[in-house]
Amino acid sequence: MKVFISADMEGTAGITAWDELERAHPDYRQFQHYMTAEVAAACEGARAAGATEIVVKDAHESARNLILDQLPEGIRVIRGWSGHPDSMMFGIDSSFDAAIYTGYHAKAGSDTNPLAHTMNARIGRLLINGEVASEFTMNSLCAARYGVPSAFLSGDAGICSDAAGLVPGIATLTTGQGYGNATVSLTPAEAVRRIRAGVEKVLRGDFRAALPALAADYEMVIEFSTAGDAYRGSWYPGVEQTGPRSIRFIAKDFFEIQRAFRFVGSA
Repeated sequence: MKVFISADMEGTAGITAWDELERAHPDYRQFQHYMTAEVAAACEGARAAGATEIVVKDAHESARNLILDQLPEGIRVIRGWSGHPDSMMFGIDSSFDAAIYTGYHAKAGSDTNPLAHTMNARIGRLLINGEVASEFTMNSLCAARYGVPSAFLSGDAGICSDAAGLVPGIATLTTGQGYGNATVSLTPAEAVRRIRAGVEKVLRGDFRAALPALAADYEMVIEFSTAGDAYRGSWYPGVEQTGPRSIRFIAKDFFEIQRAFRFVGSA
């Protein structure tokens, strides 16, 4: 069994404030350890379920967050940003049996995580076919393009709820819940134990149906925080500016949505 893990950070147990995510801030080191421990737990759970190949994509900010010598031997880690439209899922292909997501967080505009956002601070809302989308929306549809089920996700209460609504049969672990600028979360030790157990359990079962529905065509609407970003994005071929801060793009293939987003929506 071959498993792909996409690792974000804002949904890691205990994380509450932006300072804890910024490499230059002294708090970052502590929470970098927590992120790495959750990824290591997912790897261990996958191995216990019979995975023989595991690829981890460090998918938070610099994509250089994971402490490599705290990860199990035998896995492969993708660090940095290639520029490929698969972005947080770069490295996945049809040879994988399952995709797993750790440290994921609620979408922009939601209230279940004080750090809720979608991709970057430039975006107020991202909509796919009329539904407000999260990073997980984009990434699970990316995996589905390759026929890879999204088997497990850990993160805040909001993204766990969204994932369950989008992907039938996905297993989730809620690491925390936001209340304004505060959070109530699991301890890192409990999160690690439950991620390991949850990944092993789902991968020992039948997760093949854990795929979001792929549509015949796609409409992407990006509502930016500033008019300048919408104007700039409107020059991508096929993009229509629909308001002072919004653009729209229509495509038959979800990869074209990803490619357009890479050039108009990425930071």
